[in-house]
Amino acid sequence: MNIVIIGNGGHSKVVKDIILSNKTLNIVGYLDDKFEDYLIKDEMFYGPISAYKFLIDKFDEIKFIVAIGHNQTRKQIVEKINLDENFYMTHIHPTAIISTSAMIGKGTVIMANTVINAEAVIGDHVIVNTGSIIEHDNRVNDFAHVSPNATLAGCVQLGEGVHIGAGATLIPNVKIGNWAIIGAGATVINSITANTTAVGIPAKSSIK
Repeated sequence: MNIVIIGNGGHSKVVKDIILSNKTLNIVGYLDDKFEDYLIKDEMFYGPISAYKFLIDKFDEIKFIVAIGHNQTRKQIVEKINLDENFYMTHIHPTAIISTSAMIGKGTVIMANTVINAEAVIGDHVIVNTGSIIEHDNRVNDFAHVSPNATLAGCVQLGEGVHIGAGATLIPNVKIGNWAIIGAGATVINSITANTTAVGIPAKSSIK
């Protein structure tokens, strides 16, 4: 299977390593709007994001991954190119531990040493970052990002586009509203409303 990585920054480097760990996958190109023109270097294609149509025509079997860490930008790109969901696949690092009853959406990346436990549901185009823990019965909606070493205890719900900072801890049953941000190292003991930023121990929110 041929893979095109959309994005050419720091996050894409980690995604590249995950893809290369799967010997059945072959990275054929990088798309990023910092590339003004098409370029082929060492048999690798580089070009602007609009070149995705060219690559679909060029390769019989091709999948895309939007390797952009910023949640809003990732959503904007997915909506702009408007590809069928079958053009995306889930990428899981081989050291991740995933329950057989968990569900993981298309375009989602599960990074090294993560744990996703029983009946957790992870949406589309989500980032579950290095060493994070998603406990049983969690619901993580589309375009969310759980940063390294964050811990989500049982039955936590994350809305669309939520960003959980590195090392944050969420106790059982809390709900985080759409596009809210939880600061690094925060401890969340109460639900957080949409479009707010919550920091501290215990985490307290303010309007973004």
